[in-house]
Amino acid sequence: MANERDKGVFSADIPEDAIADALAAVEKRVPPEAEGAPEAAGQAPAAGSELERLRAELELSQEGARKVFEQLKEEHERRLRSAADLENYKKRAAKERDEVLRFGVERLVKELLPVLDSLDRALAAAPNDDPLRSGVELTRRMFEDALGRFGAKPFTAKGQPFDPRVHEALMSAASAEAAPGVVLEEQQRGWFLHERLIRPAAVVVSTGAAPPPAGADGIPSKQP
Repeated sequence: MANERDKGVFSADIPEDAIADALAAVEKRVPPEAEGAPEAAGQAPAAGSELERLRAELELSQEGARKVFEQLKEEHERRLRSAADLENYKKRAAKERDEVLRFGVERLVKELLPVLDSLDRALAAAPNDDPLRSGVELTRRMFEDALGRFGAKPFTAKGQPFDPRVHEALMSAASAEAAPGVVLEEQQRGWFLHERLIRPAAVVVSTGAAPPPAGADGIPSKQP
């Protein structure tokens, strides 16, 4: 019975070392790419998708950084403009304050100048031995000194070349002693308030020497 049961069954005792060598030979014949192919094929799409996601996140982050940078730049420029406007306002306010301090009395000085002119005319008409003359001279000097403390100063035009910027010509006259265009007389003194002209000098301007009188024939006669 035993022979019938074992009929067709092959059995042999194979050493374990031989089995190990055979498996090693089979493994050498299989390319490494084939062994990891299924795993690599599954990982490649996943790695590509992750790379695309990271790239998209990077671009989004860069775009956000650019927007923030632009906002910071605009805010910085706005603050610079505000600081410049404030500095300009301070300078303008300081200039206006200085203008008020220096020229705020201009109208008052203009109103007082005719009074000083009247004192000048009174002195010109008064005799030198008039007992009131010294008092008028003292009053006039104190008046002019008071105006000077506020920056008002007169200037002399007589003997100077006529300057339309500071002189007002009332008339012209011939003079053998003065060249043409030179101020002969000063009818009214000019005044400055600091560096600003508040009243031009009223003057008479020379036209030069008078021409010689004409003879009977209309031809100017020659002087001997």
